[in-house]
Amino acid sequence: MKITVVGSGNVGATAAQRIVDKELANEVVLVDIIEGVPQGKGLDMYESAPIEGTDTRVIGSNGYDETAGSDIVIITAGIARKPGMTREQLQETNAGIVKDVTEKVAAKSPKAILIVVSNPLDVMTYVAYKASGFDRHRVIGMAGVLDTARYRTFIAMELGVSVEDIQALVLGGHGDSMVPLVRYTTIAGVPLSAFTDQATIDKLVTRTRNGGIEIVNFLKTGSAYYAPSAAAVEMAEAIVKDKKRILPCAAYCQGEYGLNDTYIGVPVKLGKKGMEQIVEVPLTDEEKAALHKSANEVKANIAKLKL
Repeated sequence: MKITVVGSGNVGATAAQRIVDKELANEVVLVDIIEGVPQGKGLDMYESAPIEGTDTRVIGSNGYDETAGSDIVIITAGIARKPGMTREQLQETNAGIVKDVTEKVAAKSPKAILIVVSNPLDVMTYVAYKASGFDRHRVIGMAGVLDTARYRTFIAMELGVSVEDIQALVLGGHGDSMVPLVRYTTIAGVPLSAFTDQATIDKLVTRTRNGGIEIVNFLKTGSAYYAPSAAAVEMAEAIVKDKKRILPCAAYCQGEYGLNDTYIGVPVKLGKKGMEQIVEVPLTDEEKAALHKSANEVKANIAKLKL
């Protein structure tokens, strides 16, 4: 198994380290345009191997020759979100970066599965899908896994329970219009509404929607990377180990949930083929309307790119 991570910034480098620690690949290639950075970080990671007891080889590169034959490519390349910057404002610059990166990795690894992490997530996954020419099951975005993790974390903090016992799904675009499915949120199988009142639930939903910018505002000069990298690697692990995990990811819809020609966060089954199925859970009219509203926002942003 060979995994390439494009972008050796905080998200990319942390994702690469997590892959090494979990021994998900025999070889990890870390790519970045800044000379010396992927080579230095890659060597540093490789030197941790004797301590961690892993034989995963790490290679840093400024080009794409070393990525040839990758089974999975995680794309984290792009500029970071800054305080006061909306996800939509990232589009123009990052679309060009993601398009260029995708064309290069697709040429070297035509059978790879792409996991897109670059923001704005849903739009960039669509860009990668179009640029790669791959089937939809091999181009998926890391969105709902992260949003759901944040939602579960905030519930655990609020109620003083273990994150392990919280089951939840967050659908929709990776932004302000995301759709946490409160009705499907349980703690050890018991509905969330049995533990707290509606006002608290509303507060948790709002905090989830603002989870990314909350961290940006704390950091001032950066954005989240520990949780995003963990989310991307959870997806990669499900593929590598053919686990058939049901995880909320940005997927290309072709009629599912009444949506077409857009990437949006929905539950998918992840296995060795990538996205093996979009799981359609029953939604109320209100939930479906919220999902469609979120999808329409993504489609409007995609339209601005004139792909």
